[in-house]
Amino acid sequence: MRANGTVEHGRGLGPHDHVCWSYDVDAEFRRRAREFLADGLALGQRVCYIGDDTEDALAADLRAADGMDEALRQGAAAVTPVRDAYRPDAVIEPEAQVATYAAATKQALADGFAGLRVATDVTTMVRRPTQLDAFARYEHLIDDYMTAQPFAALCGYDRAELGLRAVAQLACMHPVNNRDIAPFRLYASTDADCSAELAGDLDLLGAELFPLALRRADPDPRGDRVVLDGSKLSFIDHRSLMALDDHAHERGATVVLRTGLSTPAHVIEALNLTGVRLACAA
Repeated sequence: MRANGTVEHGRGLGPHDHVCWSYDVDAEFRRRAREFLADGLALGQRVCYIGDDTEDALAADLRAADGMDEALRQGAAAVTPVRDAYRPDAVIEPEAQVATYAAATKQALADGFAGLRVATDVTTMVRRPTQLDAFARYEHLIDDYMTAQPFAALCGYDRAELGLRAVAQLACMHPVNNRDIAPFRLYASTDADCSAELAGDLDLLGAELFPLALRRADPDPRGDRVVLDGSKLSFIDHRSLMALDDHAHERGATVVLRTGLSTPAHVIEALNLTGVRLACAA
């Protein structure tokens, strides 16, 4: 994985990884899904492939990966047409969707597996604005679940169908992407003291995207503070600091940004942003 959180293939990812894989050609995602799921089998996880095709076609596709034919017979691998998992016009309930995968992970552990790994092409679930809004919220919630539980996911989005703007709204909610579509990433933290992590550049390119991502994620406060680990931020401009200040006042909390950057302190003082304060990154 590169320093900017991008990967070039579906191999080499761990039991908790959460990857946004945007693609132009369907065969590309299918290939990366096979890599991702084959690694899951090697890690002892139960694996599931959810795609926009029939069950037989998905199973045939998955069998192209070594060991998958036997895994399908033994129940270590499964395929599900996306239309069976989600209604095409459905707006998911984010918390309920997390609960569904939590139950499946718990069952995988009870069955003797090391966890659960899912590769899903969910393009059909984010075609409408209301679907996109709900799914982006879900992406953050499931990311938070993954930090503590052995669940990993590869989320496929068709750039040609959805457009770069929509895909960027989803990509920025993942810690790992296959392309630099969004200038920043807002994702769950493995540090129990932090509400979330920020990485990348919060600049003019993300002026509209960042407040939207912040609203959708709505990181849980730690007491009366929303603590954000910004140690992987390369830059944060005044617009983004103002967005954090607005979020702080809306939540009735103080946003604490942990960062090694020095410029934000001067901006906070100059703009009198009373809802944001800085802390040194560890």
